[in-house]
Amino acid sequence: MSVEYKDYYKILGVARTASQDEISKAFKKLARKYHPDLNPGNPEAESKFKEANEANEVLKDPEKRKLYDQLGANWQQGQNFQPPPGFENMHFQFNGGPGGGFGGGGFSDFFETLFGGGGPRGGFGGAGGFGGQHMRARRGQDAEVSYEIGLEQAYNGGPQSLSLQEQVYGPDGHPRMQTKTLKVNIPPGVKDGQKIRLSGQGSPGAGGGGAGDLYLKIKLAPHPHFKVKDDNVIFDLKLAPWEAALGATVRVPTLDGAVEMKIPPGVSSGAKLRVRGKGLGAAGHRGDQMVRIMIQSPKDLSDAERKLWEELAKASSFSPRG
Repeated sequence: MSVEYKDYYKILGVARTASQDEISKAFKKLARKYHPDLNPGNPEAESKFKEANEANEVLKDPEKRKLYDQLGANWQQGQNFQPPPGFENMHFQFNGGPGGGFGGGGFSDFFETLFGGGGPRGGFGGAGGFGGQHMRARRGQDAEVSYEIGLEQAYNGGPQSLSLQEQVYGPDGHPRMQTKTLKVNIPPGVKDGQKIRLSGQGSPGAGGGGAGDLYLKIKLAPHPHFKVKDDNVIFDLKLAPWEAALGATVRVPTLDGAVEMKIPPGVSSGAKLRVRGKGLGAAGHRGDQMVRIMIQSPKDLSDAERKLWEELAKASSFSPRG
């Protein structure tokens, strides 16, 4: 479950360096404008009053503001977060401000996650979350990262070591980046764009909630010899004109080692031959390797070679243009 970050300074229309007096004046101005008693039956005004009241509840209190400021510059909308260390022993009082805590309504999920609450949606009958009752448990957010692997690794699968950068909080309560190393088992035949789920390796939960999951989105690195189309692997096989005309047995590389392939006589450039089961995909549903014929003509001919080609051209009845 994601928590929407709320910019309390923006809600009150003050700078992050605003004094307590400036915060108080800004709130009173908004309260006079949006108070439910002055805007009966206006849900938009009531919503704005609730936001302003919540923002004032945090920014007017030095301890709450200190905690909020540690997160405010580092969290964006939609992200889950974990409060900084050191605040678990803090006790906060919740007065609700003018209007009795939004006229019976509650504070936002963002507020409850950061400061805790004695009841759902802001029923603060007890102590605030840190050092008092526990905040509502929230599962951490799922995360997704792109993971590039070679085509041979994708075909064979197996264990891999993956290093990621993740944000954690240091002893001073400030965020910092650290390297996280994970062991990943790549399933054989994994395809480009496929996702691998690593349970519990996503963003940490809050209030005792479990961590989210991490999804690795597979990206296949370009290969010097093979191309991929859907489940199939494509290899361009170069043949001499006489091999194409007479047929031949040629050694062809695959992702699972080289194989001997019989080239039928009279094959044309662009024709595709199939090596079954040497593509990508899950076991029992693997694609094939397509061998695309590419006939190569010699450029530099000796006098003897040129004479033979000239004799062949005179003797042959073959017409490539019908």
